[in-house]
Amino acid sequence: MEVREYIIAEADKLFCQFGFKSVTMDDIAKHLGMSKKTIYRHFSDKDELVTILISEKISTQDCMAKDTAENSENAIDEIFFAINSTNEMLANMNPKLFYDLQKYHPKAWMIFREFKEKTLRETIYRNLERGIKEGLYRDDINTDILTQLRLDQVDLIFSQHDQYTMNKYNLAQIMVELTEHFLYGVCSLTGLGHIYASKLKLKTEAPATTAKI
Repeated sequence: MEVREYIIAEADKLFCQFGFKSVTMDDIAKHLGMSKKTIYRHFSDKDELVTILISEKISTQDCMAKDTAENSENAIDEIFFAINSTNEMLANMNPKLFYDLQKYHPKAWMIFREFKEKTLRETIYRNLERGIKEGLYRDDINTDILTQLRLDQVDLIFSQHDQYTMNKYNLAQIMVELTEHFLYGVCSLTGLGHIYASKLKLKTEAPATTAKI
């Protein structure tokens, strides 16, 4: 692994555990066992490091979403495989991470917001349309409204995490619960039967090709 990528990967671990605000460049250097001078050869400051990290994570998530859509058998499988691919990341993520990102790293936050409002919106909308065509989602749902609802759920998890975690649940558990609730609302009678099948399938197999983080 290149030094630059190693710094990003290890800094990401610290940020996920403690949040962006709490982790300093000194902390990163100590964790890496290298001097700050070495880090500054690759990044001008912490803000640039965070911005590059977020850009790369978003690019990876985008690739994984496209790969999941292409390799899943149906719309419900697509959703469960997508949630599974982010479970580990969310389970180990400090709930304050996105608050810190918005407040202290506005450039990186705008990159995330653009991804959510454009790429994630399109992904959700296409999944809803796919599910309707496959007969797994009700054909009377309003895809525009439900796409926005799903985006609002994502915002809710990160902006009001204290009301949901209560020191009892991690972000992955909350995401799974809200996702299943969302699915039970949009599925047709045929689709309802596929929810359990998709959950069972997830335990035994994965999409043919999975992008690496």
